[in-house]
Amino acid sequence: MASVPSLASSVNQRVADALASALPDAGASDPLLRRSDRADFQANGILALAKKAKANPRELATTVVEGIPTGDLIQEIEVSGPGFLNITVTDRAIIETLAARAADDRLGVPLAAKPGTTVIDYAQPNVAKEMHVGHLRSAVIGAAMVEILEFTGEKVVRRHHIGDWGTQFGMLIQYLLEHPHELDHKSDDGADDAEVSGEEAMSNLNRLYKASRVLFDSDEEFKTRARGRVVDLQAGEPQTLALWQRFVDESKIYFYSVFDKLDMDIQDPDVVGESGYNDMLVETCKLLEESGVAVRSNGALCVFFDDVKGPDGNPTPLIVQKSDGGFGYAATDLSAIRDRVGTLGATELIYVVDARQSLHFKMVFETARRAGWLNDEVKAVQLAFGTVLGKDGKPFKTREGETVRLVDLLDEAVDRATAVVRDKAEKIGLSEAEIVENGQYVGIGAVKYADLSTSAARDYKFDLDQMVSLNGDTSVYLQYAYARIKSILRRAGDRAPVAHPELELAPAERALGLHLDHFGELIAEAAADHAPHKVAAYLYQLSSLFTTFYDQCPVVKPEPELVVGENRLFLCELTARTLSKGMSLLGIRTPEKL
Repeated sequence: MASVPSLASSVNQRVADALASALPDAGASDPLLRRSDRADFQANGILALAKKAKANPRELATTVVEGIPTGDLIQEIEVSGPGFLNITVTDRAIIETLAARAADDRLGVPLAAKPGTTVIDYAQPNVAKEMHVGHLRSAVIGAAMVEILEFTGEKVVRRHHIGDWGTQFGMLIQYLLEHPHELDHKSDDGADDAEVSGEEAMSNLNRLYKASRVLFDSDEEFKTRARGRVVDLQAGEPQTLALWQRFVDESKIYFYSVFDKLDMDIQDPDVVGESGYNDMLVETCKLLEESGVAVRSNGALCVFFDDVKGPDGNPTPLIVQKSDGGFGYAATDLSAIRDRVGTLGATELIYVVDARQSLHFKMVFETARRAGWLNDEVKAVQLAFGTVLGKDGKPFKTREGETVRLVDLLDEAVDRATAVVRDKAEKIGLSEAEIVENGQYVGIGAVKYADLSTSAARDYKFDLDQMVSLNGDTSVYLQYAYARIKSILRRAGDRAPVAHPELELAPAERALGLHLDHFGELIAEAAADHAPHKVAAYLYQLSSLFTTFYDQCPVVKPEPELVVGENRLFLCELTARTLSKGMSLLGIRTPEKL
């Protein structure tokens, strides 16, 4: 079905047409329409246009109003102050527009006019290392952006750029070579290759890492052998590569189990680590040096920038290749850009990466622009995110000062949420299986929403008590609103949701209807601005408006007149669908009973 024009866009068009008639020489004129407290919409563009045309703004506003038909879409227009237009739409137009949205699976949300291909780099764990709280935001924000962009019709390619290359692997591989059965999985009867859980896989890797580290720090001969093994790895020596692959595979068992807890789908072909670009590094350096983008400085291949200087005032370069011939992160990141633009056909690259890496990415993107790999047709942006803080406002740590394991944090969230669900379970008749399932949905939803309801660039406090609260701006409040609507629809019995455009609407019905109509524009804005927090804010406001509507406008009891009841059930159903769709874009599930 075709997309449904929003009331705002329809009103905007009417005012723009009237402006064009009143000022035929001014060309296309933007009425600067926005939502207003004084009416449904306010047009603020007349003042600037009058100034440009050397006209009296209030007289121009009056002329414009005379050229706008009323009755079908617009109920009334009032000229206010020096030339603002306060515009009220008809009740009929609200319900007819919402009925058109309800008839469409996509709720009338338009697809992007010119969709491109976005490669989004997010959820970046490290091989042979535990995932901690610092890995949470990249995964959650990135997954939401994938959903939002795909919903607008964008082709999205996921990339998980895992740390799977470098010096530490020489140490691990050499240790495994000398202790070949350390990574074997034994079943209870002693047979090899038993299935292992993510926790067991991580436990194996942790044990191995600690043992190899002790040896590396205490045995010079082992240290020498381990360093030689790094050279073998980079040279592609088969036995070394095979052992390295075992570490990668073992790590994947672990981090897929963590992503599974997060209710996130990570696919094997999308996991392309540092090693995936290894064969491109030499050519990347050659291209940069031959084009003059990078120059040799003290033996290292560097890119310099006028505005990047160290504390001593000297330029701080991006080092693409070290003086000993080794490659840094910059070489891998630049090779990844070449691959994503050249091979995958990206028109936009999004990197969901910690704000503390902003300078690195600024230098990498500028280098890629100078090399011609990024241009006006292909842009790269860092969706930089802030730090997860504890209740004390300091970076989130355990009492012992250790980094918090992501698995522990998610398990605790689910435990707290399950307790909240269990409190209400008897009242609504939930089975034990439903309590456990809803506890998962609420707990993981709470963690995701706390992250996504904050602008990515800001730090946020991780407070589980607040996150699983039924009050305030939490996912549980939204999930509860959804479940409440589903309960209302069940209690309505044989009365069906039917739109009745002929009815006069109460103020709470109008406010809810106008907000429901704004969903499509909100999604387009969140996609363009890479701002999932705007979706969260919209959904919270939707739930609040629904609460006011339900308090002021009886739906089931006391039973209203038939057509009024049907229309209110229609508003309930469309609210539930919009909530469910919006939550799914944030990666949060909506239980039918809560």
